[in-house]
Amino acid sequence: MSQPIHAVLHEIHVHPVKSLTGCAPGSAVVEPWGLAGDRRWMVVDEHGKAVTQRQQPRLTLAGAEPLPDGGIRLSAPGSAALTVAVPGPVGTIGVQLFRDRVEVVPAGPAADTWFSSYLGAPVRLVHLDDPAHRRPVDPRYARPGETVSLADGYPLLLTTVSSLDALNSLIAQGELPEESPLPMDRFRPSVVVSGVPPWAEDGWTRIAIGEVTFRVAKPSGRCVVTTTDQRTSERGREPLRTLARHRRVDNDLLFGQNLVPERTGVLHVGDPVHILE
Repeated sequence: MSQPIHAVLHEIHVHPVKSLTGCAPGSAVVEPWGLAGDRRWMVVDEHGKAVTQRQQPRLTLAGAEPLPDGGIRLSAPGSAALTVAVPGPVGTIGVQLFRDRVEVVPAGPAADTWFSSYLGAPVRLVHLDDPAHRRPVDPRYARPGETVSLADGYPLLLTTVSSLDALNSLIAQGELPEESPLPMDRFRPSVVVSGVPPWAEDGWTRIAIGEVTFRVAKPSGRCVVTTTDQRTSERGREPLRTLARHRRVDNDLLFGQNLVPERTGVLHVGDPVHILE
């Protein structure tokens, strides 16, 4: 495979609470199960089932700022900010995240009240205390011992600037051009790469970003969250309409690639990206 010229890490994104707005740091530590602090918290309903933007698009209007000790500072329109510490060893509860049953630790009544008031429904905030052992990567695409945080399925999600540009061009030529251009935050990636041709990532199986190498596990099948404006919480029909026409493989509408770290290290915006296989 020819080596892309000037391929670099363009952006890093960390989302401490699943489905909330996160942050875009200049660097991030890569742990075996994902970026440090990424998706270690999650909202669940009264039955212990994950609540995401799929059910509650207003979650995108709430933000979670990571704190140095692993805690978070929550903010949302109409709500006072709340600092939530990493919960102590009070015992775990089982919750449902898609098909996975995951043991997590309750964050406590203050956080539960904050989220329940904001969403207008009884919910709880929970914390993944032991990502090394709680949730394995999908065995169809995993190697022994690989685990993941509370992300949808894999430790990191990679997208590229050029593929988004190509997708926006297709949307602009379609029936809903007014919905283009879409920003990258619709896809909630962990890392964004620039300097490669559109859709080049389809052919990657192993890459290096700076000092860290990754296995490319599988393409990312996209869901209704991508139709949610991350700044207003309003939903449209793109990009799923265009992905269905141009990027459908079986039942999946593809954009981006799921990564599994082969070793730990630190990523920095501007790091070179090398396609190894």
